Order: sequence, then structure tokens, then C-alpha cells
Amino acid sequence: MKTGKAGAAARSRHLLGGRKQMNVGFIGLGRMGRPMASNLCRKGFRLVVNDINPDAVKELELLQASSAATVAEVASKSEVIVTMLPDSPVVREVVAGPDGIIANAPKGALILDMSTVDPETTDELAAAAKAQGLSFVDAPVGRLAQHADRGESLFMVGAEPEDFERVKPMLEAMGTTVYHCGGVGTGTRTKLVNNFLAVASCQFNAEALALSQGFGLDLERTLDVIYGTTAVNGQLKVNWPDKVLKGDTAPGFTIDLAHKDLSLIIQAANAAKVPMPMAAAAREMFTAARARGFGKQDFSAMADAHCDLANIEKPRLKK
Repeated sequence: MKTGKAGAAARSRHLLGGRKQMNVGFIGLGRMGRPMASNLCRKGFRLVVNDINPDAVKELELLQASSAATVAEVASKSEVIVTMLPDSPVVREVVAGPDGIIANAPKGALILDMSTVDPETTDELAAAAKAQGLSFVDAPVGRLAQHADRGESLFMVGAEPEDFERVKPMLEAMGTTVYHCGGVGTGTRTKLVNNFLAVASCQFNAEALALSQGFGLDLERTLDVIYGTTAVNGQLKVNWPDKVLKGDTAPGFTIDLAHKDLSLIIQAANAAKVPMPMAAAAREMFTAARARGFGKQDFSAMADAHCDLANIEKPRLKK
């Protein structure tokens, strides 16, 4: 199921004007969570926020969000609690810990987890929430931080139909594309499939450009050829020219996070008894990039990491 900006505006008007405004909690104001929460505030949603970074909280307070000192306080004040957190252990602690969301949210509340975690975590937290009279939706995010800034994120949603309708206006306020993938857990699993292709393509691209540099080829001419064949992919044609190929490796999505996602992909594939040899090889090269100090750079910087490894010039488009 796919929706656009016109639908988002109409649904936001309906939500905020046609029925009682929801109290929304938002936990996790990092590089992705902060702009998403900001877009909710700008679209008229009433937020209470929490993060370990006080500067991020202050930024949301300027947009009329209220702050809470603890996760428990956020949960107790909210009908929908959004989590946008870095990894599975943190999500488990925040959602199911003794001072977490499940222990403190009112009956009938809904937990909307937008983090990228392993499917086991999603399944276990959904079951724990249901046992306490709470709903659970997994809605991991597609696209990059700059898309979140502009309210152009993509969401892959695992939810029961009634819960999907409940969170849909919020997702449309943060993004332009919302896919209902099926029941709880399907959003998380779809995200891993998507990220395998997105991250592994960075590995292919990095090797190809390093080979081009090693051959002494003209980068622009090489790219012209690739763009005209089936070898082209979105990372190389859309993302990389605005990032590593112009010398910008400031993180939108870091090599460290890409490595984390590859690890989740391999772990989930092993559980499903699906062999993933290319994912395993790609993860080892991301491990090598991290070992050489590239972990905090944008994942397009895999091109630089490969050239550094080969001791050849980094690929850059002419100004």
C-alpha cells in the first residue's frame, strides 16, 4: 500500500481536526529520529520526547514538544510511543526493561518501533506488548537522513490493519511513502531484504571504482558507460555523485551502521536457513573499512576505503 503527500495532508487534517488529538511519545532523537520528530511537531502532533542528548531535546522543545526525564514518564503520558533507537539491545531495554514502555504505558497504547533490529526482537516485544494489552507496530525506515530532514522518508510497516490505520497519519507526516507489508514483523524483515541490496551494492560499487582507478580510467567516462547499462544501481547513480564522488563523506548512514545491518541480515538469514555468502563477504569488507578508521563516515565512503586499501587515488568527479 502506497500513499503520497496529498493523502498525508488530508489524513493529518482529519486526525487533528476531526477527532481527539493523540498524545505521542518519541524516544530517540538521533540523526534520523530528530528530523522525524520535528516533522511531527510541524504537522501539529503533540509530542513528549526523551533522549540521552539534551541538545536534541532542546531542539524539539523549540518546536513546542514537551520533554520527559525518563522513558517511563514518556510512556505514561502517551497513547502512541515511537522508538527510533540504534540497535536491538537498546530497543529491548527501552521497550521491555523494568522502567520501560511496556511496564508504564496505559492500556490500549500502541508502540511504534522504527528502529532497525533483528526479527526476533520485534517478535518478542510484540508478544510482550500484547500480553499487557498494548499494540505493537514495526515500521523501519527506508531512505537516508537527508530524506528525513525533508519529510521524505519511506516506511515498511508490519501491523494489524486497525493498528496500521492508527499510525498511518503519523507516518505520512514524516514521509512520502508508506508500505503496509503485512502483520507484525513483516516491516522489519522487509527492511533487512532492502538493506542487503542497498549495502551490498556499496561493496560492488567500491570494488568497481577502485578497479577503475587502478586501471587509470577517466571516472566520468567510466560512469557514463555504467549508467547506460544494466550494471547501474541507485547508490552509484543517485547517492554517490552527491556524496563520496564529490568528496563529501559526512554521515547520512555510516559504515558502522551498515556493518550492523549486515550482521542483522546474516543472523536472520541463518535463523531462516537461507545462505547469504555475498552478505558475509560484504560484511568482512565493511569490517576492514572500520578497522582502517572509516566507520563514522558515510557508507558511500566504502569507495575511499577500498582505494586506501589498494593505495590508489580516491575517485572524485571533476568540479
